[in-house]
Amino acid sequence: MKKAFYLLAIAALFFSSCGKDKEIDNLAQQMLGKWMLTQLDGHIMPTNEKVVYTFESATQGFLSASRVDYTADQPMWANHIPSDIVLTGNIISMTGELNKTTSFVAELTVKSISSTEMVTESKYTVYRNGTPMYTNSGTVLWTKIPTDYSVDILGIWEGRVTGSEGSEFDDGELHRWEYLDNGKYIYYRLDENGQWVSDVNELAQYIVDGVLLCTRWLNSGEGEVEHREWWEIASIENDVMNWTALRLREDGTTYTATFSMTKVRE
Repeated sequence: MKKAFYLLAIAALFFSSCGKDKEIDNLAQQMLGKWMLTQLDGHIMPTNEKVVYTFESATQGFLSASRVDYTADQPMWANHIPSDIVLTGNIISMTGELNKTTSFVAELTVKSISSTEMVTESKYTVYRNGTPMYTNSGTVLWTKIPTDYSVDILGIWEGRVTGSEGSEFDDGELHRWEYLDNGKYIYYRLDENGQWVSDVNELAQYIVDGVLLCTRWLNSGEGEVEHREWWEIASIENDVMNWTALRLREDGTTYTATFSMTKVRE
């Protein structure tokens, strides 16, 4: 009888331990750096759905995001939002304020982590005045971003789309963008005399976090119509900047857009 009780106790301990996540060694150190969302539930995410989490320490971090499905209640323009982090076992809890009335809580249960990738069971909730407004959850593959182009992008760049498909805003012509160090940019176009002139827009902002580039603008005279576009910076080298983006068509298929720019030294 004692032997049977002992075996049952061992079995109960075994099955109980199997239900728990295996603790990851030195997670507080391995998690440090920038991580970009790459896949959700096995599906590759288009560039306009990507976010970047930065873990500066086991207690402090940042969130940057700009989703395509923004609304008045869920603006989703998060430019390096300071966040408090609590690390409990394999669970990374991240909280921050998007604005005076809107906050978020991200809970990441780390399943595996390496120097280049991290897999988590994630839940992200946005609150408006303490009331849940939006929740998303699933299995997330994160890619570690070793390079931050937020300084390299500063200055004036001239270029055009290099692939067969670009975006709904592209006309295939050369244009210029001047990225300022305050999160704003100036857009230039060629006039009928071949001179570069700047367009004065009501809104012209950008985010660069790691390799993720998010832009939004309001053209003068268009009222409240806000446009957005997202790219991933593939490289900045020898005064040449290359972008890439995975885009989603209306029929659900995807394509890769590319863009090349040269730095203007005038």
